Amino acid sequence: MRHRRDFIKIPLATAALAGLAALALPGRQAFAQQVTLLNVSYDPTRELFVEFNHAFVKYWKAKTGQDVAIRQSHGGSGKQARSIIDGLEADVATLALAGDTDALARHGGWLAPDWQKKLPHNASPYTSTIVLVVRRGNPKGIKDWDDLARPGVSVITPNPKTSGGARWNYLAAWEFAKRRYGSDAKAKEFVARLYGNVPVLDTGARGSTISFAQRGQGDVLIAWENEAWLLNQEFAGRFEVVAPSTSILAEPAVAVVDRNVDRRGTRAVAQEYLQYLYSEEGQDIVGKNYFRPAVSQKAQAKYAKQFVKLDLFTIDQAFGGWARADKEHFADGASFDQIYSRK
Repeated sequence: MRHRRDFIKIPLATAALAGLAALALPGRQAFAQQVTLLNVSYDPTRELFVEFNHAFVKYWKAKTGQDVAIRQSHGGSGKQARSIIDGLEADVATLALAGDTDALARHGGWLAPDWQKKLPHNASPYTSTIVLVVRRGNPKGIKDWDDLARPGVSVITPNPKTSGGARWNYLAAWEFAKRRYGSDAKAKEFVARLYGNVPVLDTGARGSTISFAQRGQGDVLIAWENEAWLLNQEFAGRFEVVAPSTSILAEPAVAVVDRNVDRRGTRAVAQEYLQYLYSEEGQDIVGKNYFRPAVSQKAQAKYAKQFVKLDLFTIDQAFGGWARADKEHFADGASFDQIYSRK
């Protein structure tokens, strides 16, 4: 049984799973007695991968006779990508957005440019979206994105410069405003007003959740869907989830970090680790942790009732893909830098 209190009370803890060393059984592929993997991920996947890692350790042991220890590293997705580029020895990267993983290919060739073609569903075994979380009774009457730009509403969201989730938040608000008010110029004005209501930018999504839930900051939290439901579970009755009229389909992507696994000799287990996310057990664990299963119809049906019904658009539909969105919104001097400043 999982203890959800770890979600808030030990926010910076990493999880490690280790098995006892054992010899490979006859007839199985020869492996070293034990192998260690490092999964470098973003903030809200902590609970997901704690449970998934337990399942994979058992699966890999049964299949190969080999023990595997899995270490986790979590933080803002952009910061995590930079850490890998700077030498953090990740075997797999399970980041919040494909743009951060693309950076690993562009800066140092840590993986192949066509990495998304190497796994099913464009290397996204689960999806999510962005919702709003308010305090019990919704005292500020938050119903949709436009309420977040009203005077007197304090909004908690992380920094798009360091957090992948924050970029999904920003783009979801931008596209809502573009559709509501008719142009990118109007959307920019709206998002500027919204960020004018943000008192502090945490570096990652989990930091923003803690600021909102534990420190009592803000009237509304812009959050990953899974993060919102974990928060609601942890603090039953203290918060409410508000589904906006439209939001973005978040498609976190996963990849083997080629340069590291080839050097460390961990390619086989790293590839199997990510493939297992697409298995029936992996997809069930995904749904149990409030992510949307991407490929298993069984898991999709089982967990359908827990996901809010939204008008969802994709990054490609609204922004022409991550390369263009990064250039226009998050690069130095782009739209976010133009609208957000603190004196």
